Amino acid sequence: MAKLLVLSRDLILAHRRRVGALETRLPSAADSLKDAAWTGLSDSMPRAAVLSVHARVTGTEPMAWEDQAFVQTWGPRFSAYVIAAADRAIFTLGRLPDDPAGLRRAVTTADRLEAFLDGRRMPFGEAGRGIGIQPNALRYAAPTGRVLIRWDGARQPTIWTVPPPDVDPRDARRELLRRFLHVSGPATAASFGSWAGIKPKRATAIVDDLADELTGARTPIGDAWILTADERSFRDGTTTTPDPASVRLLPSGDAYTLHQGTERELLVPDAAQRSTLWTPRVWPGSVLVGGEIAGVWRRADAKVTIEPWRKVTTPERDAVEAEAASLPLPGVTGIRVVWDA
Repeated sequence: MAKLLVLSRDLILAHRRRVGALETRLPSAADSLKDAAWTGLSDSMPRAAVLSVHARVTGTEPMAWEDQAFVQTWGPRFSAYVIAAADRAIFTLGRLPDDPAGLRRAVTTADRLEAFLDGRRMPFGEAGRGIGIQPNALRYAAPTGRVLIRWDGARQPTIWTVPPPDVDPRDARRELLRRFLHVSGPATAASFGSWAGIKPKRATAIVDDLADELTGARTPIGDAWILTADERSFRDGTTTTPDPASVRLLPSGDAYTLHQGTERELLVPDAAQRSTLWTPRVWPGSVLVGGEIAGVWRRADAKVTIEPWRKVTTPERDAVEAEAASLPLPGVTGIRVVWDA
């Protein structure tokens, strides 16, 4: 890389919070929902997508994930995702295999599923058995852009097919990388591949294909790429100071914390704290206070347990409890906050 842009941790995280709408919530509007889902909304934990929207958009309702602006599919890493309906091609065709075997599996599975369903919707277990494959293998059809699901977290997903997006897969791949770099940059080809669930060689090829839109950056954890269009945003990162009482309760798998390897060191420098956020099994949510992750949180029905990593001031405690009380959880009233410190 030539002419590297030197970026500090503070500059990087300020950019990510700003473009991720984690400093000031967006107004309640269809465009805001699309912006909140710029890199998709992970929904592998039931209703995590709604909580990610709530962290970014005012007035989020418990059933926001069913807004007509959204659809559900198996997106990055074949995980359940809520995405903007208008962005279906990006999160599906953007991951479509280009190797003959992978492409054949995706298209053949989609063809068989479409023929069997014949316009119907049904539980994915029944659909998988109906075409003689293990139901989880239906996920491999998702990158064709022809498969949608509805999963409410309580039962198995309902699945159906739709016409494929009229988008060139190369254009979708390039836009998928742009989305990732805008929200999670600076990043490497390896981190893009890990996030998207595609092989390293292919991830590198996509980065190379977008090279004329990228600028090299030197970060505390190594050299990486940013979108050239984002350079001003990174440079302006220290022009504002986060409100110390600004709080967000981010769900497990939120885009702000969805990192691997050394990327996690940038977000959470303390190794012991990293081990409590990115656990070997189910990840807890993260408590964002004044621009820094200050602890983790878990919920059991109406009980929200906060595990702070440092001493919390009275205004911060009040802000955390107010944020917890505002969580748009269907069928849950009277949130009770317990501090595990």
